[in-house]
Amino acid sequence: MSPGPAPGLRFLEPCTERRIATAAVAPTIVFGHVSGLRVAAANALGAERVRGAATMTNADPVHDATATSAPAEAPLLKLEDFLPHRLNVLSSLVSQALTRVYGRHGIGIPEWRVLVTLGENGVMTGKAVGAHTHMHKTKVSRAVAQLEQRKFLSRRANRSDLRESLLSLTPAGRAVYEELAPSALDFTIRLAEVVAPADRAAFDRAMKQLTKRSAELVAEIEGGET
Repeated sequence: MSPGPAPGLRFLEPCTERRIATAAVAPTIVFGHVSGLRVAAANALGAERVRGAATMTNADPVHDATATSAPAEAPLLKLEDFLPHRLNVLSSLVSQALTRVYGRHGIGIPEWRVLVTLGENGVMTGKAVGAHTHMHKTKVSRAVAQLEQRKFLSRRANRSDLRESLLSLTPAGRAVYEELAPSALDFTIRLAEVVAPADRAAFDRAMKQLTKRSAELVAEIEGGET
């Protein structure tokens, strides 16, 4: 009769043997005929490896990475707080909203500016219109051609300078100007009503000061390029 297992020691059951054999971190294979002492040692070693693997697996890599990483630096420049960008956004939105006033006549922003400038000043050269509206001469030329095609504008030779033409509104152009002017003024009132009456004078001064300063900066740039 075969002797039983040593007191205090037991053999691993088959299911336990398979778990240890298939564990990635404890590849030790324990067979049923290994002595009880060797089984106990292998069992203890496998359990220790499993615990170590569990500790590594349960580690929080995100927490560990963020714990040692440096804090994020503040951006050098935020576009939404950049004054030139804010002014440009304001100008773009106002121009888009204003198209409801003159858009029904099939003209765009450059044509609108030329039309109003001639309606205000009468006869002007293209160069003078560009200086008044702060538009490039190419854009002024295209707007003039568009208005002339629509019969809103006429040109005649400038006897003092044959290189330029004198521009003025036709009766049809004058009629459009007089029709749109009240709507444009009403739009201005609706736009400015969000500014408190007590702040409007200061706002107007700030606009003039920023416009003047911007013109000075442009002159400095152009002066440096020559």
